[in-house]
Amino acid sequence: MRLSGYGLRVWLAATVAAAVVVSVLGWLGWWWVMAAVCIAWLGVISFFRDPARPAPEDLSAGSMLSPADGRVTAVEQVPEHAATGGPAVVIRIFLSVLDVHVNRAPADGRVLAVEHRPGRHHDARTRSSAAVNESTLITIALDSGESIGVRQIAGKVARRIVCTLSPGDCLRRGERFGMILFGSGTELILPRPADVAVRVRVGQKVFGGRTELATLGASRSTRNGPAPRQTARPHRSPHS
Repeated sequence: MRLSGYGLRVWLAATVAAAVVVSVLGWLGWWWVMAAVCIAWLGVISFFRDPARPAPEDLSAGSMLSPADGRVTAVEQVPEHAATGGPAVVIRIFLSVLDVHVNRAPADGRVLAVEHRPGRHHDARTRSSAAVNESTLITIALDSGESIGVRQIAGKVARRIVCTLSPGDCLRRGERFGMILFGSGTELILPRPADVAVRVRVGQKVFGGRTELATLGASRSTRNGPAPRQTARPHRSPHS
């Protein structure tokens, strides 16, 4: 089982501590307690598992993969979002302590901004948590020039957001870029709600770097081709 390097200090410290405790308990002959410690250690270690997730190859243009494992808790439209500079579709995912917590890029792009916001630590399943909890918003520029967002949201148990990105970094679809330690939430934010086809439903289980959450269709200007060139004409008053 591969373990994530994002939590190296935590799972390494847990392994050393468990080894010491188990050695002492084995010397004392406390086998049942030793077994309980081993089970607890396995639980901690499994949280940091990082399975290989090759991105699907048969995706259509504009496909957006899930940035996290978990369950979809909301699909909503907002009139304005910092990541898109206008209206947006927000798909929110809740990650329990049993889910893989490594975050992955939903699409190819270049990082425009990484903004960490201090906040509270409410249960990440509640609607209010998305607005008030500690979070990190990553804005990503697509090849089309438009921007999308991925937001890592700390939860009631999660108290540490790990994001290794900096402005200017290039991402490939499905590439790892961070994680949130223990229960948390992750959002995918897409522009032009009228051109977004959501592929999942609330309550559905999704997998980071594998499940297609939505497709962002071409903008109207792209679909219709470039606007025809017009010869400039002198301005005429409507009353002339």
